[in-house]
Amino acid sequence: TIDLPGRLEAYYRAPIFARVSGYLKSWNADIGAKVKAGQVIAEIEAPDLDQQLLQARADLASQEASAALSEATLTRRKSLIASNFVSMQEIDERSADLSNKKAAVKSGQANVERLEALAGYKKITAPFDGVVTSRDTDVGALINAGGGSGPAMFVVSDIKKLRVYVNVPQSYVPAIRIGAKAVISMPEYPNRTFDATVEASSQSVDVSSGTTRMQLALDNAKAELMPGGYANVRMSLQRDAVPLHIPASALIFNQSGLRVATVGPDDKVLFKTVTIARDLGRDIELGSGIAADDRVIVAPPDGLADGDQVRVAGAKGKPATVSEKQDVKG
Repeated sequence: TIDLPGRLEAYYRAPIFARVSGYLKSWNADIGAKVKAGQVIAEIEAPDLDQQLLQARADLASQEASAALSEATLTRRKSLIASNFVSMQEIDERSADLSNKKAAVKSGQANVERLEALAGYKKITAPFDGVVTSRDTDVGALINAGGGSGPAMFVVSDIKKLRVYVNVPQSYVPAIRIGAKAVISMPEYPNRTFDATVEASSQSVDVSSGTTRMQLALDNAKAELMPGGYANVRMSLQRDAVPLHIPASALIFNQSGLRVATVGPDDKVLFKTVTIARDLGRDIELGSGIAADDRVIVAPPDGLADGDQVRVAGAKGKPATVSEKQDVKG
């Protein structure tokens, strides 16, 4: 197992910004309030938008009246064609004029619908069932449309389920599987633990810390745990093979990287590149690079090179040792 610090976050978190500019008329939900999806939590007074909507409706009424007059005139003119009082050119011109006015009506209708949709955003609603975890506005405050660089008016979080984020050292990542179980402990509940499941991995290593971010899912139906809180995460490591231990003195680090010197079947030196899984002090647990039956030179002298002939003391020399321990205290 491995113990690592983690951070709790709401499974769903929605910062809420205004879609219309104006002044805050009222708010109905303070921090800690439970809200339902679609519940009105605040209302904005937007006099400029209201006037734009009135003007758009008046323009639409004028456009509709103009189109109706053009249509009636065209109908009357068409009835005079048989008497030769009206030319076909005039009919064509009046038909084109009617088409233009009908297009203007459609444009006016679209403008009214757009402004009506914006007016609907004067009421701020909760996007889902959850808890108001932040309120950064008050009655009379000037509201600007859009997120911008300012804080959100409200933050609504769904805390029935939490995400636990933990940064796992690179050497342990292959031993943690998606779907693996983890045990969460919290400082505010010293005698209790909570079960979590590994849900996702960033599949990348942070250059500055050498860790991979992993996400765990944690049930919080009773809302006992709070987003933003610290957690201790204990995860079981699943290894495909029993890890190999070698003495720390066997490691060679130079311009060629981290290597160990092994002895081949022909008693000649063969350097192999390795990775470290754990530093245990006098011993090193290797992550990759050699096999269990490799013969490792415990204290390679300076100047040793690939292909050097060596004489092995004993029958077969000493192979790398196999560790039966798989628990990690971290």
